[in-house]
Amino acid sequence: MKTDAGHVTAALSRPDFTLDVDIKVPSHGVTGIFGASGCGKTTLLRCIAGLERDARGSVGFNGQLWQDSENFVPPWQRPVGFVFQDARLFPHMTVARNLNYGRRRSAPSPELSSPEQIIDMLGIGHLLDRKPAQLSGGEQQRASIARALLRYPALVLMDEPLANLDAGRKQEIMPFLDRLHANLQVPMLYVSHSLDEMTRLCDHLVVMQSGRVLGQGRLHDMLMRTDLPTLGGGEASTVLDVRVLDYDPHYQLSRLQFAGGEVVVPGRHGDHCCPLRLRIMASDVSLCRERPQSSSILNILPAVVESRRAESGGHVLVQLRVGEAKLMARVTLKSAEALNLTQGQSLFAQIKGVAVKNSAEQVAIDNANAEA
Repeated sequence: MKTDAGHVTAALSRPDFTLDVDIKVPSHGVTGIFGASGCGKTTLLRCIAGLERDARGSVGFNGQLWQDSENFVPPWQRPVGFVFQDARLFPHMTVARNLNYGRRRSAPSPELSSPEQIIDMLGIGHLLDRKPAQLSGGEQQRASIARALLRYPALVLMDEPLANLDAGRKQEIMPFLDRLHANLQVPMLYVSHSLDEMTRLCDHLVVMQSGRVLGQGRLHDMLMRTDLPTLGGGEASTVLDVRVLDYDPHYQLSRLQFAGGEVVVPGRHGDHCCPLRLRIMASDVSLCRERPQSSSILNILPAVVESRRAESGGHVLVQLRVGEAKLMARVTLKSAEALNLTQGQSLFAQIKGVAVKNSAEQVAIDNANAEA
């Protein structure tokens, strides 16, 4: 059962922006703070860290009150590890000295691994004698994350750590973030305007718009919120937790099991019973009344319509139940009317594309590829 470790209310007024939020911070896992640029995501993290002295409200975590109308714990006394968009390493220090700078200012925490384990998880052991100028952007950011973790924080704040990296460097660092997600016990708030990053890394989701919280909850549940405009349109998707059943080397397909049945995906993705996370775009799901007799689409599942919601541009978002799982489809208004979609209607969902997200077991494979 999920428990909340922290509760944050924050209000801040500026000439061109107002922040007014109320969020709960789960005691475990990664909570994504999602929204368009300028919606207040970074400002919220700065309020939690104590970097916005003029912010009103309250910040409490793990039974400790960091801020209210009468008290204000300064940033350096809050057990927070902050990872910024840029690495902010000291250029005159080696990676080892940068790490020690944060480490010697904090006491070890049972929720975090040893320094050696953190260095190993982030794959920077061979970089310790180098200075930041000798590192790639991805290597700098991994060193910055290690420095934040070696403060042994009670809460880790990551402010779009991939924002300043090109596509190649993002792919380099993502497996290491997967590894942190799989191994760290300390809760983390992860800011991004990339829903793909959110669905890969996060367990919980807070959706913001114009300084307000539109909704918050478990990632899987939030993605089904068709009433949230930032999660609709072309970004509408479903995340499924699956396990590997087997792999067919002839066709190079993996067979995966989820609460609604089975799907097959190209490529090999871990060993038997390996847990994975799938992201299925609503635009990659089509609907039909009868099961096709001949089709190039391999994944055709019986489904029941739970609800439908009209979108702009002549589209309809359809929420489906597939066994014990949920699925979203995005179809044209003309198709919805031709199928006469109604609540409780039985039909078939054809899944045209599936994005396989890494599991804890897959991280080691991806890390090896990233380091090669």
